[in-house]
Amino acid sequence: MLLFVALAVGFVFAGAAGRLAAGTKIGGVDVGGMTPVHARAVLASRAASLDKVPVTFIAGNRSWRLSPYELGVKVDWRAAVAAARRKGDGFALVRGFRRLALRFSPATVTPRVIAYDAAVDYEVGVLAAAIDRPARDARLARHGLRVVVEPGRTGTVLDRTQARQTIVQALSRFDRAPVELPVRLSQPRVTSPGLATAQALDQRILSAPVTLELGARHWQLSRWQLASVLVLQANGGAPSIGGNAANAYFAHLFRVVSHPARAADFAVDGSDVSVVPGRPGLGLDVPRTIQAVLAAAERPGARTADLVISKTQPSRTTAQAQAMGVTGLVSSYETFYGGIPNRIHNVELVAHLIDGKLVAPGATFSFNEATGERTAAKGFLEAPVIINGELQTALGGGVCQVSTTVFNAAYEAGLPITARTNHALYISHYPLGRDATVDYPDIDLKFVNDTKHWLLLRTFVGSSSLVVSLYGTPQHRRVVTETAPLTVVAPPPVQRTVDPDLKPGQVVVDDYGVPAQTTSVHRLVYAPGGKLLYDNTWYSSYRAQPKIVLVGPKAKKPAPKPTPLTPIGPMKALQ
Repeated sequence: MLLFVALAVGFVFAGAAGRLAAGTKIGGVDVGGMTPVHARAVLASRAASLDKVPVTFIAGNRSWRLSPYELGVKVDWRAAVAAARRKGDGFALVRGFRRLALRFSPATVTPRVIAYDAAVDYEVGVLAAAIDRPARDARLARHGLRVVVEPGRTGTVLDRTQARQTIVQALSRFDRAPVELPVRLSQPRVTSPGLATAQALDQRILSAPVTLELGARHWQLSRWQLASVLVLQANGGAPSIGGNAANAYFAHLFRVVSHPARAADFAVDGSDVSVVPGRPGLGLDVPRTIQAVLAAAERPGARTADLVISKTQPSRTTAQAQAMGVTGLVSSYETFYGGIPNRIHNVELVAHLIDGKLVAPGATFSFNEATGERTAAKGFLEAPVIINGELQTALGGGVCQVSTTVFNAAYEAGLPITARTNHALYISHYPLGRDATVDYPDIDLKFVNDTKHWLLLRTFVGSSSLVVSLYGTPQHRRVVTETAPLTVVAPPPVQRTVDPDLKPGQVVVDDYGVPAQTTSVHRLVYAPGGKLLYDNTWYSSYRAQPKIVLVGPKAKKPAPKPTPLTPIGPMKALQ
């Protein structure tokens, strides 16, 4: 009997197989009893009517309006209807029981929603830019000589992930009621009560001047000066002194009370060298003095602080200088110069830049590293210089006079020379085959200090000559030089130029030029016992300078005589 009743109930509530079960809702719309096609049409039509109708999104007292059309929000109604149909589908008896169950618990289908991700992300970013406001900690502030507490502020942050889901789901529904955006609050880490102790301490620091003492001398930091150098605590920690005003004040105080240390140096007199003793200095210990000032300012009474002075050692002590072994002259070389004042100025300037350079044992001296780039900012002027094999005017002309002199001083000292380049053109006032050009940063002059002691390079600029001397521990090396004669390898090229002032056919040699030439220098360096230390050869190739020949212009041809007209007879001949 019960089986019969159950079967009867199942068949009674089975309904039509081609229609959705009663009580079925999709997106909040009752589609029960509709065919799937009808349901899709109803849902799609309603969605289309709302496609450009915005939903208002709220955060606090602000609102924004967005529509499904703007963000490309679409609902898969076909899939939603199919899902709703499956909830009340099956064979007649099974379908009846399923639909009977739906009478007591109606089915609500949430459809799948898609959106244009880039548009959604952009709008969420716009909302976040307007909503996000970081929390602000309570802080101390100075109003004149009074320290006050500025209260903190609660911050707001849009939950972007949740906001994206909220917006898309709201736009997919048929409801156009306002929607709250997911916004969370961020609390300040530092609150006003937490700054009460720091406020009281800062106010005490500014309550009266602080006197600084050093022996019988004293200085006073006024309340306003204390206010300008006091750094208010950001989180209630310990007060500090700093900032531009503090840097300026203590820098001035440092100059007033400090005596800088003097490094030991070398004094040369001809071939003799003596050590100028170093001298320790006295300097203001700024960090410890600041601590003393703060300690005095935090006390309710006896607001006096002693300046902290410490002894400073020279960068090079007398003992260190004596141990460097710079005791006498190792080698010296002199070259003579002339030319325009700009060139002489450059010679003096670059000689000053390398004067006093020290080369450690085993170290390499680099001319370019010692002088740096030769620029107008350093004071270099334009003067004649060889560029690409031609004599031109450029910045730094005359520098090679100094590099050539340094090369020869190292050459005569018997030191290893690891980088040297001859000039493009032969210069007769330099020793044959022993010139050295430089061009920052590519062409350099380098030599190595292969002795066991330091070398000191000194330059002495006279009215017409330059002397470069190397001081150290004299090595007494014997240097033997063999110089090959200057050999012509190619005649100068001929450059012909028409001179309108010359007669036709006339030829005048304006400059005989210089042929391309080569030479070499062979150097043998012997130790005092006769042992051969170095056997080097430097080759130099010099470009030719053109022979300038002036020629007269070509002779002008006489103008042709006009041809006379031939008479054609009386006019009747034309008839």
